[in-house]
Amino acid sequence: MSIALHGIGIGMSRTIAIGAASVIQNNSPEIQAGSVTDSQIEGEIARLHAAVEHTRQHLKQIKSDIASHTATDIVAFIDTHLLMLEDSVLIEPPVELIRQQGLSAEWALQLHYQCLVKTFDEIDDPYLRTRKDDVNHVITQIQKHLLGQADVMLEPGQQAGQIVVGSDLSPADIILLFKQGISGLVIEHGGPVSHSAILARSLGIPAVVGVHHATRLLHNHDVLIIDADNNTVVSQPDKASLEYFRKRALKQKSRLKALKNLRHKTSTTKDKKAVCLQANIELQSDLKAVLKNSAEGVGLYRTEFLYMNHSGIPDENEHFEHYLSIVKTLKGLPLTLRTLDLGADKQNKGNSSAGDERRCINPALGLRAVRLCLQEPELFLPQLRAILRVALHGPVKIMIPMLSCLDEVNCIRKIIRQTRRQMQQQGIACAEHIELGGMIEVPAAALSADAFASQLDFLSIGTNDLIQYTLAVDRMDDEVNYLYTALHPAVLQLIQKVIDAGKRHQVPVSMCGEMAGNPRYTRLLLLMGLQTFSMQSGSLLAVKEVIRNTSLQKLQSYKSALHKLDSVRSAEKLLLKINQQ
Repeated sequence: MSIALHGIGIGMSRTIAIGAASVIQNNSPEIQAGSVTDSQIEGEIARLHAAVEHTRQHLKQIKSDIASHTATDIVAFIDTHLLMLEDSVLIEPPVELIRQQGLSAEWALQLHYQCLVKTFDEIDDPYLRTRKDDVNHVITQIQKHLLGQADVMLEPGQQAGQIVVGSDLSPADIILLFKQGISGLVIEHGGPVSHSAILARSLGIPAVVGVHHATRLLHNHDVLIIDADNNTVVSQPDKASLEYFRKRALKQKSRLKALKNLRHKTSTTKDKKAVCLQANIELQSDLKAVLKNSAEGVGLYRTEFLYMNHSGIPDENEHFEHYLSIVKTLKGLPLTLRTLDLGADKQNKGNSSAGDERRCINPALGLRAVRLCLQEPELFLPQLRAILRVALHGPVKIMIPMLSCLDEVNCIRKIIRQTRRQMQQQGIACAEHIELGGMIEVPAAALSADAFASQLDFLSIGTNDLIQYTLAVDRMDDEVNYLYTALHPAVLQLIQKVIDAGKRHQVPVSMCGEMAGNPRYTRLLLLMGLQTFSMQSGSLLAVKEVIRNTSLQKLQSYKSALHKLDSVRSAEKLLLKINQQ
């Protein structure tokens, strides 16, 4: 009998997969409280270090197997885990627990992990909050080596053509499965920005995540169909369904080949209107994919990773050298640097006045981003000085996150003026002028878009948070993320309000949230007047394809219907019509 399970579909150029189920039980090991005698302490510490080294070599082997033919944004997941294994913050506290309290290596590592989880749970940015998964995956691997448990992966090729079903999978697991030639992924946990989802997109693996009880309801060798477009997994389909999805899969395969031919073609509509496509990056290693896919610059660089991978506060020269390297790699393409989008809860131990005692009940609404920069300028000023210096070497812009009122813009402009004057007095060369823009991701900012457009050089719509705040939905929460949708009329009205404000004040408006990188929404956004899209590099070609097959003139016939939307269902119907144009 056929059954259908629902979750969150992940897929760009490939959204259909057909194959036999391979159910993997990959739960984290259960760790029991344990202790050692004084005479065993040094041996226990050595055992911990040996497990760390074993994990390191395992990841290096994976990296060496894939690095020559895999995109840098995928390799970056392994690099992140390798960096964690080098970080004293991960290993030294458990060593001290073993030495001071005589705990077993497994239990000391588990207690330290629980402390780290509390910190990550307070992170406001949904994407960065998922970095908790990195810590979990690394520590789980170490724990398995300590316990002598075998890795989940079987012999190479054993999973070829199959759809893997699991509760959760680490980046290393997913990359190994990709090498084995799997057709798709069905994962019980996770959301649209979980590691599983991000990797599935980057690797082009059709997937559905957040499928509750999948490992219990699906069985080895069941025939499965993944329909990521409709967030669905079908088990044991009938012949008619199987034939239908096979035809769709063949069409997608042909289209994927055609996409590669678009890399060096212009991003223009059928009626010759240019649309700017830029890239979002988190790591310097992402730049290779940016250039490969002919992005017109970086529309969002998340600079906080420089802070999060640092034992203290990065100094001015560290910021400068890092940004300068990116500017040189881009060779004249624009770079938009989002200033640090950290919260007080994310500050490192070396950081200043927030202190370890501060605990925010709701960090997403607390002291973060621009608010933190204004309250604790010692975090912000080294970054600002570095940006003003590097702006002499290429087209660099500053973008301020989480603006909610115009007073914040005025304060930032004042700080920039004061900083520039101080640097000039010190004889330090810096840019006389630099474009200042703002992230519109708080409903209050969208409602005040005209005021922001009158004071800023550009606006960028951050749909991830704008949708979340507007609908009061945590998209990382499996219980409510079904309510998270870009097609809610209130969300669309706010987006339209920002785009219209930009036109009235002749200020460029871009979009850098996930909505910009989803080709399903491309025509809708073009209808709304958006002319600059910024997205993960892997989405650029699919969005470009839609743009090149779109007539803006024909889209205008849907304008009145757009303004009359009163429900998600009516928006879905309009979107279907637009995409069938």
